[in-house]
Amino acid sequence: MKGLGVSPGIGIGKAFVINEKSIDIAKVYINDTKREIARLRNAFEIGRSELDKLYVKTLNEVGKKEAQIFKSHEMMLEDNTFISEIESKIINENVSAEYSLKEISGYYISLFDNIKDEYLKGRSEDIRDVMLRVVKILLGVKTVDYSKLNKNSVLVVKNLTSSDTAQIEKESVAAIITEIGGKTSHAAIISRMLGIPTVIGIDNIVQKIKDDDIVICDGKSGKVLINPNKKQLLYYIQKKARLEEINNGLKKQIGLSTTTKDGFKVSLSANIGTPHDVDMVLKNDAEGIGLFRSEFIFMNRSCQPSEDEQFEEYREVLQKMGDKSVIIRTLDIGGDKNVSYFDIPKEANPFLGYRAIRLCLGNVDIFRTQLRAILKASVYGNLKIMFPMISTMKELRDTKKILERAKQELVQEGIPFSDNIEIGIMIEVPSAAIISDLLAKEVDFFSIGTNDLIQYTMAVDRMNSKLSYLYSQYHPALLRLVKGIIENGHKSGIKVGMCGEAAGDPKLIPVFLGMGLDEFSINSSSILSSRYIIRNLNMHEMKKIADNTLNMETAVEVENYLSSLFSDESESYLKKRKRKRKINE
Repeated sequence: MKGLGVSPGIGIGKAFVINEKSIDIAKVYINDTKREIARLRNAFEIGRSELDKLYVKTLNEVGKKEAQIFKSHEMMLEDNTFISEIESKIINENVSAEYSLKEISGYYISLFDNIKDEYLKGRSEDIRDVMLRVVKILLGVKTVDYSKLNKNSVLVVKNLTSSDTAQIEKESVAAIITEIGGKTSHAAIISRMLGIPTVIGIDNIVQKIKDDDIVICDGKSGKVLINPNKKQLLYYIQKKARLEEINNGLKKQIGLSTTTKDGFKVSLSANIGTPHDVDMVLKNDAEGIGLFRSEFIFMNRSCQPSEDEQFEEYREVLQKMGDKSVIIRTLDIGGDKNVSYFDIPKEANPFLGYRAIRLCLGNVDIFRTQLRAILKASVYGNLKIMFPMISTMKELRDTKKILERAKQELVQEGIPFSDNIEIGIMIEVPSAAIISDLLAKEVDFFSIGTNDLIQYTMAVDRMNSKLSYLYSQYHPALLRLVKGIIENGHKSGIKVGMCGEAAGDPKLIPVFLGMGLDEFSINSSSILSSRYIIRNLNMHEMKKIADNTLNMETAVEVENYLSSLFSDESESYLKKRKRKRKINE
């Protein structure tokens, strides 16, 4: 069987199957609304107490970043707007607390479920988690005690919330397999932090596996084997040992320079969404933050964050990073990232419409407030500003004018800010790629956003499974655009980075290195393995490989060629046999 691997590693053990019955919340009418509201408030109070205990446990056993999940859950139970909506429904419709909670939560869950961004989509799981916790308290339903699993158990469950995952003792659980969940859900994040191999998305898995079945779980490939034969078992035992050896070896990359064998140095930075992500950035020895997605500060709330609120978020990140550079991308709302308090019109093609810098230029007051907050925070670290989805010279110049106006306001108010802030843009629209020679004269750096650049170049919705064959980061059209952007940037003396998913692809790292890419900004969990890759490459050879890919006709041809040279697995990354011949072909 095969699902989606969300936490790498090999888990082998006896199955422990949990098949909890779903809770059906019917519409029940009540007479005493005051009593029902009192029940609701009591359940919220108990829920907050439980979450506080989970916060402390996770803080001590996993880390601050992961523990913050439960603080965000507590905030939901303290959100006056959320509470008022539930209580109003109880009063106005004379319905039970359980039903009102289900309906109001369901509204917000549907909002996030309809967002295509995987990270934001995963936030719907948080709301479900909180709702289920309170509903169980209201109904007096006992929860499963995950802390009492037998050693080397393979936990098999329909769905695992972040609350459930936090109760798990790492020493007891060999692997986790679920039917439901997302790659960026908090449960998946905690599994990765605990180092527990996890596979999600296998239909009816709780019916297919029985208690005490021997199960093998490959958290990278997503493969699950039930009652394997001796040959299969031996293979995965050996693979498990090999992977553990590799992971221990990667720790030796901490503190080393990201430099090729022939002395070519690049920057290896991390992408983050919130200040809580910085802990993992530092733990994995990233050389900076190449993408701070500032829009997450605006999400999951009922009103726009104030200038001071934004300032505190930016300052926290900068102070934690010290002298290391932090690139803050300004607000990238629209497309699939909608915010209720923004007046974003419904569009037939939202990805081609009113989003990112276009929305900011149409809402100058909101944009200027963010820029003021960023500028005020700049004195606390090495800050750079990056504008998303620039497609024309006019957009860039209009944006820079608003930035200058924000600077003038702060000067007049006597508020200090750094006078050495670099300004950059995302290159994620084909028009920007084509005129990158002109844009390069107006900015200090480029960052290539491959996710959108592929989508716009190929005219394909990246979430449309029927068109997945067109959405490929190996497509020669994308590679040629990337090469041209890098060359145009370097001609004007500016650095060029990349912060899309392609930047962390083990088979594409050599190609972009050979093209002269200056900075790779990737998920913090991939920093050390990427450093290992780069330190084992020769820049002269990679230039030849990059040139070879540019002469190929299809994405399949490119991927097959790179697969013949490089592996996804670190221990055999460099396929030295026949490599030189293939490079020179």
